[in-house]
Amino acid sequence: MSTNDPPMDVLVLGSGPGALAIAAALGQEKLRVGVLSINEPSDPWPFTYGIWGEEVDQLGLEGLLKHRWSKTVSYLGDGSTDQNSPKNNAIKHNRDYGLFDKNKLQKHWIDQCNEGAIKWFRGEAYNLEIDNITSSVKTIQGERIIAKLIIDATGYEPVFLNVPKNGEIAVQTCYGIVGEFSEPPVEKKQFVLMDYRSNHLSQEEKEEPPTFLYAMDMGNGKYFLEETSLGLAPPVKLETLKARLHARLKQRKIEIKKIDHEENGVFLPMNIPIPDLNQSILGFGGAAGMVHPASGYLVGALLRRAPSLAKELASAIKDSNKSPSEIAKQGWETLWPKELRRKQALYQFGLEKLMRFPESQLRYFFKSFFSLSNNQWYGFLTNTLTLNQLVAAMWTMFKKAPLNVKWGLMEMKGRELKLLWDFVKPSI
Repeated sequence: MSTNDPPMDVLVLGSGPGALAIAAALGQEKLRVGVLSINEPSDPWPFTYGIWGEEVDQLGLEGLLKHRWSKTVSYLGDGSTDQNSPKNNAIKHNRDYGLFDKNKLQKHWIDQCNEGAIKWFRGEAYNLEIDNITSSVKTIQGERIIAKLIIDATGYEPVFLNVPKNGEIAVQTCYGIVGEFSEPPVEKKQFVLMDYRSNHLSQEEKEEPPTFLYAMDMGNGKYFLEETSLGLAPPVKLETLKARLHARLKQRKIEIKKIDHEENGVFLPMNIPIPDLNQSILGFGGAAGMVHPASGYLVGALLRRAPSLAKELASAIKDSNKSPSEIAKQGWETLWPKELRRKQALYQFGLEKLMRFPESQLRYFFKSFFSLSNNQWYGFLTNTLTLNQLVAAMWTMFKKAPLNVKWGLMEMKGRELKLLWDFVKPSI
């Protein structure tokens, strides 16, 4: 057992992107910070992380990308065996897209943590105590760590955060492979955000929950193909995704020559509720509901928002009269101000709709979505529009949408009314 004298300012729980992002930002604010995690912070991350080029350019972090594409497209027709058919036409996005070099991104944050003299702890937290002066965490290894504030950044099933139960969680699932093929499955230097062509499916399969292909040319004859379900509760099974990817390739008479890497299912919760904002600890990252419900993106938000949250926390912690609960409250108000909570309700309303759209209706929806101005759909996917701009974009898209999409957006089949109420009057 050990105690800190004086206690640290902040103890961050976790070692994933969310934990390292906020720990690094707090260290840059010259706070005394500790990180407690089960794993080593340098242990490899299992997932890939994508981001739009403009996001990293604005942050000056384009050097953290492993791949970058300017030829970015989606396919939203129903597809045809005739490659020259209009049903195979691509929608050009005219924006760069990139994949992070996971090792560089991880090292970027770890280096900042080390510059800020972050103290690393290994262990599994199991008990939390908070009084008017300090917070403390006990580990199953017998250590007691004291800090002014605790930040739970342990991912989608946080250790201590109180997250309300609002029904089933919509989960994005995928099956992917990196490898070599008998013919290029995508064009040279091309990135495919969404390929919803479905002519490889039977009529019965088309009536099942829709999936799309996320794909890219990795260079040197390597390609990454990933069959993806946008978000569903219960989630699409891995076997279904794998079968559909193979059916796509078979329909195009493309054979897999070599598999370098296989992604056997990534399960990304899309509509995690915002945590209770009155609790005496703070959250960050996936634990705090920061995943974009409409796109699944997270890392861009971590990079943008960690520094501003850290500054606010540093200011609060410097006030020695403030209790852990008061510091946490200031943090929650910064992380989830009313405007962001209202935006989150709109995004979750949109996801609730998309979960129930059949294959053809979903394709028409995305055609309408990408007919928005480039700045509107980009701002929607990156959560960088103001509330008024978001409402304007959604209204514009509704007006552009065909009748079957309009009806689908108006028809209430699930939690839409509650989410609209959360937009009107967001929870405290």
